[in-house]
Amino acid sequence: MAELKYEIVEHIGVLSESSKGWTKELNVISWNGKEPKYDLRDWAPNKEKMGKGITLTQAELEVLKSLLHS
Repeated sequence: MAELKYEIVEHIGVLSESSKGWTKELNVISWNGKEPKYDLRDWAPNKEKMGKGITLTQAELEVLKSLLHS
């Protein structure tokens, strides 16, 4: 399996934290050198592991925002 490379371009915020220290975060991340996207997922303390998450383009994030405000 190919190595997954990522760069957290911007840390936007933490939505919650579990009793084990994992945080659910919204960040802007560049995956494998591609255009950065909004990313929502769980992170272990010190970012040594990550859980499954979702990535959204700016356009998708705007649609989600409008859906939540309707």
